[in-house]
Amino acid sequence: MAERDPAWKALEKPSHPHDSAPLHVTGEARYADDLAEPGNMLHLAFGQSSEAHAKVVSLDLSQVLAAEGVVAVFTAADIPGSNDVSPFAGDDRLLADGEVTSHGQPVFLVAATSQRAARKAARLGKVEYEPLPALTTMAEARREQSLIEPTQRMARGDAAKALEASPHRLSGRFEMGGQDHFYLEGQVAVATPGEDGQVHVLSSTQHPSEVQHLVAHMLGRSSADVTVEVRRMGGAFGGKETQAALFAAAAALVADRTGRPAKFRCDRDDDMVMTGKRHPFEVSYDVGFDDEGHLLGLSLFLSSNCGATVDLSPAINDRAMFHADNCYYLADVEIVSERLKTNIVSATAFRGFGGPQGMLAIERIADHVAARLGKDPLEVRLANLYGPGREETQYGMTVADNIAPQMIARLCETARYDDRARAIEAFNARSPVIKKGIALTPVKFGISFTTTHLNQAGALVHVYADGSIQINHGGTEMGQGVYVKVAQVVADVFGVPIAQVRITATRTDKVPNTSATAASSGADLNGMAAYNAATAIRERLTNFLARTYGCDEADVHFTPGGVLAGGETLSFADVTHKAYIGRVAMSSTGFYATPDIEYDRAAHKGRPFYYFAYGAAVSEVAVDTLTGEHKVLAVDILHDVGRSLNPVIDVGQIEGGFVQGQGWLTTEELVWDDKGRLLTHSPATYKIPTASDRAKHFTVTLWDGENVEPTINRSKAVGEPPFMLAISVFSALNRAIAATAPGKRDLPPLDAPATPERILKAIAGHKAS
Repeated sequence: MAERDPAWKALEKPSHPHDSAPLHVTGEARYADDLAEPGNMLHLAFGQSSEAHAKVVSLDLSQVLAAEGVVAVFTAADIPGSNDVSPFAGDDRLLADGEVTSHGQPVFLVAATSQRAARKAARLGKVEYEPLPALTTMAEARREQSLIEPTQRMARGDAAKALEASPHRLSGRFEMGGQDHFYLEGQVAVATPGEDGQVHVLSSTQHPSEVQHLVAHMLGRSSADVTVEVRRMGGAFGGKETQAALFAAAAALVADRTGRPAKFRCDRDDDMVMTGKRHPFEVSYDVGFDDEGHLLGLSLFLSSNCGATVDLSPAINDRAMFHADNCYYLADVEIVSERLKTNIVSATAFRGFGGPQGMLAIERIADHVAARLGKDPLEVRLANLYGPGREETQYGMTVADNIAPQMIARLCETARYDDRARAIEAFNARSPVIKKGIALTPVKFGISFTTTHLNQAGALVHVYADGSIQINHGGTEMGQGVYVKVAQVVADVFGVPIAQVRITATRTDKVPNTSATAASSGADLNGMAAYNAATAIRERLTNFLARTYGCDEADVHFTPGGVLAGGETLSFADVTHKAYIGRVAMSSTGFYATPDIEYDRAAHKGRPFYYFAYGAAVSEVAVDTLTGEHKVLAVDILHDVGRSLNPVIDVGQIEGGFVQGQGWLTTEELVWDDKGRLLTHSPATYKIPTASDRAKHFTVTLWDGENVEPTINRSKAVGEPPFMLAISVFSALNRAIAATAPGKRDLPPLDAPATPERILKAIAGHKAS
């Protein structure tokens, strides 16, 4: 557990453990693959494309059908409805139909009596291809002007004029790689046929309603015929927001066509090959500034590899543009976003949803300006913060709750940034091989779906005659603790212990038309919806008690010590029993739609976010200049979660988000060959952070404030914002590498992830330039 600030106990409200924690520890938590399998269960595997882009000339599946254990094989021709598992664009096929657009794309589907039999048989398919030109790199796609949509522009002022007038000007470029979600539980779905054409799908998905709608359209049925259920996921991070639909639809197709239950438990290698990842970006910039480091003009070009289909790329790249300011006011700025279409698996949602890429760009620019001026990068960051008279973003939203300056000041003091920076400078002067670096970087992250209609949620609350409570809502549990947070909200409404509240699996037949658990808004949206449902029941109980005991409703109080009414103190169970006898309705739905948000995408102007969450981190690193290896020595974090719903859960999210961000920027390297084949498709070739990569000194402190907006309990989202705190690691690595050429006023040519090879290349480039 992270070390805590001395003020921790004063800030802390009672924290409840994760609702599934004991089950996780004992191994009793049930995931989709843990449920007992009936004897007639079918297991599935895809026959995958061996080409990145080609026409399917012929398909011979005779050997597949003849293989041991195979019961059926399906192609696109067997799909009764829509051959589409895309979130909105209609271009993601369940099974390829006449053409493949990326290596590993599903071409046919095998149903067999075991997973091993299905996987073995899937390799026996004979597919004849006619190769088509394949664009496997961003450079190739740019040359062919292959785009998923027109290039977008967001601007304010006159960047070109400001650049010309600036006392200093520099330009640069760098690259940042993608990232695999590497959830512990892979993609999995179980479909069970019901009567009269109905189907039940147990899916490891962040978006049950989307899976429901896609499965219904694929089968040519109504959404009411399909029930999707999710109790928990073993991790997701965005990788199960759209990607889970492929496997759920495959299972549903087999269950519908054969009348037998079907399970798709995807192999890890196949999972990594077939599913989308974080967007790789190439960034170039031209920036003008003065002697103090104020950014006077900026032309920023963001180019991303979106892969073979649209997926969620428009919104993801938009968010990169939104967050290209981070905590800094940009008076004259032009941000251009190029969305390239290539023949690799499509990029998709990943924690931060484009925000990390935009933030890394502006933080890199701050580091470059500081290097050119010979200043500590923190000075440049402080010089450019939002402040009085500098409160409007480049997309026209006012930053109403700007606590970044105060947070940076406090962290700078508590983490002893200045003293440590001086000590590191002295260390580097006497250390020829090991070089250290330190950086403090802030975070300002917008909270809300930037697609306005997604900012809604529903909940269902039942209160039973014995005083027990059951809740259901549209949020999905992927380890982040949204279930326990919403349960706390409902328990507080009735003044009962949380043990009295039973959390139930998310189901589309209980709460319809829900949004994905994404955009860090799971607790915000579903917590408020559940609060509204519970409050409606409490108001009915209050009215009943006031009538029963002859008192005013204002004199009825639900407290942890019991329910007070007319001078009487009753247990909650007594109240609910009396209400049942008195024929009071004790079930209610609740609904919540985030207020005060609107955005004109054509103009790239408006208020796409309800509020901002803030944070700051100091990271200290050491680099071995002979091997390129590095170590993160110390991390100090100050993070803003408003008035925390559950401090222990929030600290866990901050720790995990930071380490995952550190992995993106340092070790997690995706490699494709020139044929569009993913080479890093297993734990043997793809390195996620482990316990040994976590800094030995690692502190997390929660900011002692509350949300200015009336969110649930004035809390703030915590899922995505901490991820970007890890940019401090990348900035610190740049300073350590820069120390190999003391006095040189330039930034090392370091790309992300900062693997040992890239660090050695950056050292050589920095010394040579």
